[in-house]
Amino acid sequence: MARRGPLVGLDVGTTKVCVVIAEQGEEAEVHIKGMGTSPSTGVRKGVVVDLDGTTRAIEEAVDRAERMAGVKVVAALVSVSGEHVASQNSRGVVAVSRADHEIGEQDISRVVEAARMTAIPASDREIVHLIPRDFVVDGQDGVKNPVGMYGSRLEVEAHIVTGAGTLLANLLKCVQRAGLEIEELVLEPLASGQAVLAPAERDLGVAVVDIGGGTTSVGVFSNGGLCHTAILPVGGSHITNDIAVGLRTPILEAERLKVTRGCASVATVGTDETIDVPRIGSNEVLKRPRRALVEIIEPRLLEILAMVKSQIKRSGYANLIPAGVVVTGGTALLAGLADAASEVLEAPTRIGLPEMRGTMAPMVDSPAYATGVGLLLHGARQRAPSRLVRNVDGAGSAFGRLRQWLREFTHGA
Repeated sequence: MARRGPLVGLDVGTTKVCVVIAEQGEEAEVHIKGMGTSPSTGVRKGVVVDLDGTTRAIEEAVDRAERMAGVKVVAALVSVSGEHVASQNSRGVVAVSRADHEIGEQDISRVVEAARMTAIPASDREIVHLIPRDFVVDGQDGVKNPVGMYGSRLEVEAHIVTGAGTLLANLLKCVQRAGLEIEELVLEPLASGQAVLAPAERDLGVAVVDIGGGTTSVGVFSNGGLCHTAILPVGGSHITNDIAVGLRTPILEAERLKVTRGCASVATVGTDETIDVPRIGSNEVLKRPRRALVEIIEPRLLEILAMVKSQIKRSGYANLIPAGVVVTGGTALLAGLADAASEVLEAPTRIGLPEMRGTMAPMVDSPAYATGVGLLLHGARQRAPSRLVRNVDGAGSAFGRLRQWLREFTHGA
């Protein structure tokens, strides 16, 4: 794995592929250097369905980002999404190995491995993340870094994220065919949370909802760590399709109308407002009430938000997110979304924007780039020398085995 050179985030989405390049300063400080996007034609609901189309889209986005940044990209942190992603919480327990009972790095590795062994996934699934949330030393919980402490019994609460091995392998293959190595696979809501959540929100308890093109990802954070993950197979492209069918207009025009004239609530639209709707299969442009557009958007949006509410309730953490909900992703640009989400989810809601510094930061100042920016911030934290435990992605891990399998059986494909 490449751990040096520029930080590169590769977000392979349903509607677009986005590549963001940055350089890392002191510790986890990140400076944006370039960004490139291309239409995503080979991904459906967050999963690769066309190897050639996805590979081309990655190559185009990488080329544009490289030209802007003036650097050559060799490895990237890659986002993972799709309904196949699942998560669970696990606990590991070990006895401290040293005779003087001082806890060392080796004890941390052993207890994390114990947590992994208690939640071994099915043979067709691979571990994407194993994230230690809290350590417990001799019954004392809430310990963030037990190294150097004294104790005889060490426990860890860990959040484990898995994905379907074959679907992850398809994504891996596309990235490799585009000429890149994968530095790490990163769960979409984990990346988005890095970009749009404040540390105080993660500590208090918050849910991040990333409404992308083909999927909506939900991540619940409590006590500073990720504790629940879900990927729903609905997103902004479903709203666009509804508009195209309801107004009988091409998909591209439906997307334009959604972005430029759409909003989340019919109640906010005047009765005298009109929109120009190009007819499909002809050059005719019709005048339609703007309310007709929003009457199509609102029900689908409410359906997506109801699914999010159900997922948060099912997680068991619905009463443990006093910081509310942060909505991000491309669909978060829809006017009035925060108010609609707050009403449906019955929680304070805001729109999450990635906050970066530097002259190039305005390029990514949009919810649509939250995952790409979050990948960079996650990578910077992983590279930081002070990082206590890195994700399970080494040669002996599940991801390492997946990579080795591809090298042996798909090399040169």
